[in-house]
Amino acid sequence: MKFGTLLIHNGHDTDPATGALGTPIYQTSTFDRSPQFAPSGLPALPALPAGRLDYDYARSGNPTRKALEDAVSLLEGGTAGFAFSSGIAAIAAVLGIFSTGDHIITAEDIYGGSYRLLNTYFKRWGLEHTALSEVTPDTIRAALRPSTKALFIETPSNPLLKITDIRASCAAAREAGLITIVDNTFMTPLLQRPLELGADVVAHSATKFLGGHSDVLAGIVVTKSSELGKRVYAVQNGLGATLGPWDCFLVLRGIKTLKARLEAQQKTAARLADFLSGHKNVATVYYPGLAAPHQKAVHDGQAEGPGAVLSFKTKTDEQALSFLGRTRLAAPAVSLGGVETIASYPIKMSHAAIPPLERERLGISASLIRISAGLEDADDLIEDFDAALS
Repeated sequence: MKFGTLLIHNGHDTDPATGALGTPIYQTSTFDRSPQFAPSGLPALPALPAGRLDYDYARSGNPTRKALEDAVSLLEGGTAGFAFSSGIAAIAAVLGIFSTGDHIITAEDIYGGSYRLLNTYFKRWGLEHTALSEVTPDTIRAALRPSTKALFIETPSNPLLKITDIRASCAAAREAGLITIVDNTFMTPLLQRPLELGADVVAHSATKFLGGHSDVLAGIVVTKSSELGKRVYAVQNGLGATLGPWDCFLVLRGIKTLKARLEAQQKTAARLADFLSGHKNVATVYYPGLAAPHQKAVHDGQAEGPGAVLSFKTKTDEQALSFLGRTRLAAPAVSLGGVETIASYPIKMSHAAIPPLERERLGISASLIRISAGLEDADDLIEDFDAALS
């Protein structure tokens, strides 16, 4: 099947018990296990439905959650999927498979929540990491230690949309025996499938494009191997940071419209990027579709589109604040990937946890705004952005 069809027909599109086209919401905390303890010598019990004894307690498994986990695992080309209470809970669970004294390699330009997690909780726990300004096979090899266990990247990165070559990075990591983890939130499996490019683990903030309506908080992890899946599940089940059945239903609903939403949002993002790149008060635009030739070639070779997220810097800090105060159609807000256009201010929102001097060094300045294109008419957004910037 084509990918757009797979979003709808993923094995959980029809309820086997009733034929319902919506996945049932199993709003329960526990499950009846009496058939497991049936006394011997009694007449044989009627045949049990398939999976009748697969569940015991909802922290360990829930049919609605399994439907979501199976669906995203299928879309990413993995063997096991796990749904978490948030995107950062998903990242924490993946990092939780490592031990005190282990070392991982990361990119410098990553989501601020991931930065905070690595530099506070896991640093206290004794998990070490080295952040690279540019992730290449050479920089990966140079950063290796005897204790290095993993490579963790985002591409495109947040918030400067830097491109990392997934194939080349995974190959270098594999040579060193490392696990490669890719945050695929910006692209989704519709546009980019890192496991097919050599990655071992993919993580998502499903709050964003997978959910798609700014009404749910969720995270997803998909592993390439069942062995890695068992390690992630042990952390998930032990910590209990699981996604509730209603939220699983909402993400499953969002996935059905992912292709229609993201393709339209991507077209709008490309038009906004072109408009902003020619505006007199804009200094720089960051967008995979406008990247330098080498970076664009890398991105085009591993993704099926530039995505719906872009960032730009105004020529002065005051112009950025003025834009956020004057725009009528872009909500100044945290998050991205919803049906409404969102203008995020990284130094006060997604990357506020990074110390100011470090933010400046990374290029995350007071003039930087990140845009997640929504489903509004592109002409209306351009008119609104022009008025807000001028």
